[in-house]
Amino acid sequence: MKENIATASISVILPAYNEEAVIASTVATVLETLATWTLDFEVIVVNDGSQDSTSTILESVAAAHPRLTVLHHVVNQGYGAALVRGFEASTKDLIFFMDADGQFDIRDLERFFPLLQEYDAVLSYHFKRQDSWMRKLNVWGWSMLVRLVFGVSVRDIDCAFKLYPGTFLRELRLETRGAMINTEILYKFKHAGLASTQLGVRHLPRRGGQATGAKPAVILRALRELLVCAWKWYGAKR
Repeated sequence: MKENIATASISVILPAYNEEAVIASTVATVLETLATWTLDFEVIVVNDGSQDSTSTILESVAAAHPRLTVLHHVVNQGYGAALVRGFEASTKDLIFFMDADGQFDIRDLERFFPLLQEYDAVLSYHFKRQDSWMRKLNVWGWSMLVRLVFGVSVRDIDCAFKLYPGTFLRELRLETRGAMINTEILYKFKHAGLASTQLGVRHLPRRGGQATGAKPAVILRALRELLVCAWKWYGAKR
């Protein structure tokens, strides 16, 4: 499944929720950067039920950029649901996804491509994570729990800057729709016998909007999905 990057095409997926302060600049930077690389690309933004002006801004940007597709959820369905919608709509050889909050720089993706000669996927971890101590504590606790329950051991499991084979993600029957999505993808990636490597990327200070990953409702949903998946997947092994 390793790709020849000289001829590969790429789908870039950006899930977005209430990002009116940064969404225009984030999408513009992604489009401008990809246009400078010799790649066939498409950008898919999934607006996951935003209640601010994110939807209006995205439609305005899309009107001027034929390679940008904007998909809308009427109500917020969750981070995983937004990713799955993007995967289903993608058409290219590779799928890359990152957050739309402006805390990542798409230009760091260029360093991932040479690694596809040896690995099926490239995952990232944050350099100097720009989050509150509570957010960092939540991330650490979740990573330890995932490692204990599923044996998925990566440096930064939910770092939203990942590059995968497109066919793998489109054919994968994903069962989760919340914050458990990265764990599920990596668990099934590992059990498919595929190989990945990890690379550090910059994490920039948030310029607007609010992080939702540490909300109690998001955490409870992730824990509920974790328990359900553990029961199903271990049951299937037996």
